[in-house]
Amino acid sequence: MIRSAHKGSAIVVGAGTIGIACAHYLNKAGLKVTVIDRGTVASACSHGNCGYICPSHVPPLTEPGAFGVALKSLFNPQAAFRVKPRLSPAMWNWMWQFARRCNHRQVLTAGKHLQSILDASMDEYQNLVQQESLDCEWKENGLLYVLQTQRGMDAFAKNDRMLTEHFGVSANRIDGDQLPEFEPGLKPGLAGAFHYPKDTSVRPDRLNQQWADRLRASGVQLIEHCELSSVHKTAGHISHVSTTQGELQADHYVFAMGAWSTRWSNELHCSIPIEPGKGYSVTMNRVENVPSHPILFPEHKVGVSPFETGLRLGSMMEFAGYDTSIRDQRIQQLRDSARPYLVASVDGEAKETWYGWRPMTWDSLPIIGATPNLDNAFLATGHNMLGLSLAPSTGRLIAELVTRQPPHIDAAPFSPSRF
Repeated sequence: MIRSAHKGSAIVVGAGTIGIACAHYLNKAGLKVTVIDRGTVASACSHGNCGYICPSHVPPLTEPGAFGVALKSLFNPQAAFRVKPRLSPAMWNWMWQFARRCNHRQVLTAGKHLQSILDASMDEYQNLVQQESLDCEWKENGLLYVLQTQRGMDAFAKNDRMLTEHFGVSANRIDGDQLPEFEPGLKPGLAGAFHYPKDTSVRPDRLNQQWADRLRASGVQLIEHCELSSVHKTAGHISHVSTTQGELQADHYVFAMGAWSTRWSNELHCSIPIEPGKGYSVTMNRVENVPSHPILFPEHKVGVSPFETGLRLGSMMEFAGYDTSIRDQRIQQLRDSARPYLVASVDGEAKETWYGWRPMTWDSLPIIGATPNLDNAFLATGHNMLGLSLAPSTGRLIAELVTRQPPHIDAAPFSPSRF
């Protein structure tokens, strides 16, 4: 028997940060919203990330030289950016399309589009955290990029100049002798850092759980352990969906399934070229001398997130398919990479080890908008490494497209029709 929502209803498939954001704005627009997830709310890639919300993350992954780094990683299992050799035509086509875009022109073009949605999301977060009274360790003390060597400082300085000249995003440069005073949690002897004061951070699991609680209180139905089985269509229109908990029907369907989205390309009659980019993190109890700032170490590609009750180290990018393992070597690599920088011990007991599959697109832009061949189906996926940063603007944009309101940003660059 089909459970039917009233007219003006929407089903969101996927209860990660993006799905939660879509539900929030659809609910605010007056729709009756149901969210389903094959697991639990915000339990996958939305759970164990570093919690950065960063307007400074404008440059896309398709920077010059990125494909060369990927090729070299085929022969280095410990590479922080790693492509695992495997027989997958889809993956190698993705890599070819990615390689074609690794140039300066693409960085500027994609960066402008990313900046529009990054800045819009920051504006939305400022309102959201206050209006919904979200107690999620929201911190506005910026993001610190710390370099170990002078060579690293020189290379990052070029990146900072590019951000300033083309995007108006500037950092405060901190030389090595000044760094311990600025951030006592860092060891002396480092080359220096760049501080982006407008970046923020949260504890992602607290943000998502509290946001989900607010949705439940406002009447949004969140159904966990409810896996999508099939999508039923009639004349270019979704009539209903089948799930492991029965059949559901609504006026609109939003698919926010992250790295799983590509497996539904045929059902949704559109191309969804996403590869899972696996990341890891380890969370420990808070110890003495934990830094006060969230920090990235670009030379080692590791992030540090100081929480009120813990310390999280996270990073890596593995193109290894849907691999579910958490290798001890990778967790140790996170610890070893952070050790030269931090005063605090990084060898504490692991309270949680985690992996997540980031939904990576070959042009580094998210996929947001109506599917080209189904008039009531929408995609909200492919956010690469920026799902948390881009969630509010994504949710607002989906609600605007569903209700046919003027979008708050240009939606065309993110359209599913571009593939």
